Amino acid sequence: MAASRADVIFLQEVKALEADVEHIVWPAGYERAWNAAEKKGYSGTALFSRTKPLSVVRGIGSAAHDAEGRAITAEFPDCYVVGVYVPNAQPELVRIGFRQEWDRALLGYMKKLEEKKPVLLCGDLNVAHEEIDLARPKENVGSPGFSDQERDGFRAFLNAGFIDTFREFETGAGHYSWWTYRAGARANNVGWRIDYVMASASLRPHLQRAWIEPQVMGSDHCPVGVELKF
Repeated sequence: MAASRADVIFLQEVKALEADVEHIVWPAGYERAWNAAEKKGYSGTALFSRTKPLSVVRGIGSAAHDAEGRAITAEFPDCYVVGVYVPNAQPELVRIGFRQEWDRALLGYMKKLEEKKPVLLCGDLNVAHEEIDLARPKENVGSPGFSDQERDGFRAFLNAGFIDTFREFETGAGHYSWWTYRAGARANNVGWRIDYVMASASLRPHLQRAWIEPQVMGSDHCPVGVELKF
């Protein structure tokens, strides 16, 4: 985290209460905000920011979803930055209804924010949008993270004017942000791109680069990032 020198860092699925990690020596110079789930050891998000945000909001204004600690919004002078941990549809898509409700609620929340200033959305969106976004699309059609319902939910954000910042710079295959721990998937780059930074279209002129950092270990996910210049 310190080496990245990032202005804003979001973490997803932190699982802990902030009080549980008081002993950790965090990188110096960051403001922190935490949004833990009501259920201990589950979900949760955290925000680290070099500049104190103008405001911080926990949740997306949806009582059905906010108990799981899945979102933090930080307001800065030029934009809102929303960090999210999107619900997993679960095996056999048993939670797909909850997931679809979340997608609609999140999009509505972002459009409401966008009435005031542009929005960046970052985090684990738990969906591979197109076949190019996972190593084995044919074997995973209809699976959690690559179901028609989840892909349609992602397209709704694109249709509403938000852009997938990584695809503004990279159109090729083989770029993933998550790998199962099984069967040497990461070593063989058999992965999925399910972590994104989305942006209001009005931020396109400010985009400098977007990237994925598969060399960063410590999780089954790797960091993704974006640089903007205002």
